[in-house]
Amino acid sequence: MAEVVERVRAVVAVPLKEEHCRLIEELEPRLEVVRDHTLERPMRGPADWSGDPDFVRTPEQQAAFDELVDSADVLFGIPDVDPAALARTVDANPKLRWVMTTAAGGGAQIKAAGLDREALDRILFTTSAGVHGGPLAEFAVFGVIAGAKDLTRLQRDQRERAWPERWEMRQVDELTVLVVGLGGIGAEVARRFHALGAQVWGTTRSGRSVEGIDRLIPLEDLVQAVAQVDAIVVTLPGTEQTHHLIGDDVFRAVRPGVILASVGRGTVIDEEALLPALDDGRVAFAALDVFEVEPLDTSSPLWSHPRVLVSPHTAALNSKEEERIARRFAENAARLLDGRPLRAVVDTVEFY
Repeated sequence: MAEVVERVRAVVAVPLKEEHCRLIEELEPRLEVVRDHTLERPMRGPADWSGDPDFVRTPEQQAAFDELVDSADVLFGIPDVDPAALARTVDANPKLRWVMTTAAGGGAQIKAAGLDREALDRILFTTSAGVHGGPLAEFAVFGVIAGAKDLTRLQRDQRERAWPERWEMRQVDELTVLVVGLGGIGAEVARRFHALGAQVWGTTRSGRSVEGIDRLIPLEDLVQAVAQVDAIVVTLPGTEQTHHLIGDDVFRAVRPGVILASVGRGTVIDEEALLPALDDGRVAFAALDVFEVEPLDTSSPLWSHPRVLVSPHTAALNSKEEERIARRFAENAARLLDGRPLRAVVDTVEFY
């Protein structure tokens, strides 16, 4: 007698190209990947999971979309990347087992849905954390090198057609780089700086060793550690525990001339405390891909500060992102069906 294979109904709740839907089916045949592209908001660019806001469903289309989403055993994405839509379908669908957010920081979206403890315990929530590690690590390396080579000075001299006396640039293999947060992104950052010959330190709460780290720093020793390093790379998620972790006490303690790169969540850095540190040179250069409030307000002095490089939260964006997230979903689906732990599970207490 032929073995009956469990088929899990996976509903695509955000825009996902047909080729990537088929990829998921190929990688995990036990999934029934259900989608209706006519109900999806069109992407405006790579990995635009929330889609074009100008696309408005008719009442009939919205009812069909809700019915589709509510039929899921598992969801690829939070519907329309809208926490309120997630709350609605969780309430409507008692058989929902797992939701994967397309954002690495999807824990914040889960928190915003305001789900009760029963729902948070019933449903597994995972994120795409780790998928973006490579691109973000490259931006961190770029930011530190830009600071070490004094990119702003080079740009100013070029603009003014000035040929100054030769001056000494810092070398990466002579730097000590502190990676604040050794999750998926931090581990990739550490690996790259180690390969470039830097001395790499990393903060840890668990005490687990990470490849490429020369010294582990307990998080409670952060203030003492920053006085001994040349560059700080922040990769932490945005939680109540990490809010303004890099604040006035850290900036007062840093070695003057430190380079800062931020690729985690903008709320980890207290921007009001950062500004005076930039003004007096305690922070020689800051490469920032994330900010406390996004988009960054046009009145923010960070836009025009001569020691700051502003990136509009775009360092992780890559044309391969959609495929990598589809592959992650298929991998985690296999883990779910085989009874193995899933990757990047959301902590539903701290929501990261």
